[in-house]
Amino acid sequence: MNGGPSVELRRSRGARVLALACVLGGVVLLALPHEGALLRTIVAVGAVVLGVVALGSALRPFRFGIGADGLTIRRPGLRRTIRWAEVDALVLDEPPRRDGRPEPPRLLLVPAPGVTLGPPVTARHPLDGRPAVELLVLDQVREQPEQVSAALSQYAGDRFVDLPALRRAAFADPDLTASLRGYRMDQVDQLIRRGQDALVSGDVPTRQEARAEIERVSAAGLPVAQRGYARLQVDAALDALVAALADHPSTDRETAT
Repeated sequence: MNGGPSVELRRSRGARVLALACVLGGVVLLALPHEGALLRTIVAVGAVVLGVVALGSALRPFRFGIGADGLTIRRPGLRRTIRWAEVDALVLDEPPRRDGRPEPPRLLLVPAPGVTLGPPVTARHPLDGRPAVELLVLDQVREQPEQVSAALSQYAGDRFVDLPALRRAAFADPDLTASLRGYRMDQVDQLIRRGQDALVSGDVPTRQEARAEIERVSAAGLPVAQRGYARLQVDAALDALVAALADHPSTDRETAT
């Protein structure tokens, strides 16, 4: 692995600010005259309790260091240094969009054979399905995903994969606008993700299956929602994705030669 100073990720301040706002808002409501205002009192007490719980969580010890020896992590459920020899794969992944809005990326670790890290294995490698541990959701830190990716690329070497970057390189995320009576967003996002992952995999049968699925769903007609993606934009994006799956350098024609 490359040398150099380790990189320390800094915890985001957002959770603390929101927790303090809940506590202060609840205190203000409780301080106001509230004769007969039972509902307001319940809301105020709930806000204070929620804020205190969130503030306690935000003030817990946190460390996430990336260096030549491995990952040094201090968070609830995991307080140890993970040596690079204990890591089979590190994947920066981005969950599918929710209602058209992007979800924060997360860092997944696939332990090396025989290694037990401590936290439960609750995730899967997005491409090959290997059991993985979720180490970090990137909205918990101040650094941008690109900065985290650069540090992991430097120290983890070929163990690390920046999957969102690979997906965008294979097929750029289409700019889809919301409209009334458009295609259901979750269905469209799943199809696009399916095609992107097939392109990233480099596996011919996987691309063939993804292309066939997209063509089949498109021919049958995507479900329509009250608020969805603009239909013409989606049709054009899926046509482009099918073409990319067919025209990728390792195409179906290679399997026939």
